[in-house]
Amino acid sequence: MYRVEIISNKSVEEDITDTIDTYLPQVLYTTIPLVYGKGRDDRKMGTSTWPETNFVLVSYIEDNDYDRMKEIVRAVKERFPREGIKMFAVKTEEL
Repeated sequence: MYRVEIISNKSVEEDITDTIDTYLPQVLYTTIPLVYGKGRDDRKMGTSTWPETNFVLVSYIEDNDYDRMKEIVRAVKERFPREGIKMFAVKTEEL
């Protein structure tokens, strides 16, 4: 099992969740819809100076879904190369 976190610009949230729902319908997730932060190139603070915001998606997925999740994130990143879409994963176990 993996804990997956996807951090991305709010503008592509629906693209990411719709793609997961289509290609991994068995995967459950939680979204944190409004996230502020500083990335490598800019800030997303929801202010007049830094108007954009991010969201976070957290999911615990089975090992056999991991490669497919990476493919989904890669595909969305290819469609939106400037949106700062990142995926992080940690191997975990359910207790």
